[in-house]
Amino acid sequence: MDAVGGPMLRQMKQLGINAKFMGGDGICTEQLPSLAAGAMGDGQVVCAEAGGVEDSGKKAMDNFRADYKKKFGSEVKLYAPYVYDAVMVMADAMQRANSAEPAKYLPELAKTSYQGVTGKIEFDARGDMKQGTLTLYTYEGGKRSQIAVVR
Repeated sequence: MDAVGGPMLRQMKQLGINAKFMGGDGICTEQLPSLAAGAMGDGQVVCAEAGGVEDSGKKAMDNFRADYKKKFGSEVKLYAPYVYDAVMVMADAMQRANSAEPAKYLPELAKTSYQGVTGKIEFDARGDMKQGTLTLYTYEGGKRSQIAVVR
């Protein structure tokens, strides 16, 4: 998490360790640079968040952000679009099964093909997302910047 990553970056600098620092969404926060207290070099940190919206889905995400802010009076929280899509996928499966009983809607859930805010949602035979994405970030000048959305 960022509360451990920041001090670790300070310690790396103190020890003269000039290496990339990589991690998941727990270090990928706006607070990481301040927690590193000036010890983080530009491009030194590479972090990944599960999910991500490719260019073709930016309009849907922008609309979601605007609607969210209008309704709740705040910016979208990190995972809100994914939670929204998850609820919509579950509701869709329940409607197709005409039931809220797991034994009835789970087979429908497995057949899901849903265009959500975050992209196309489909599952493989193991129940994993088909075409899942990760968003890679780094930090430049103390600000988080996106590197790419990858599959």
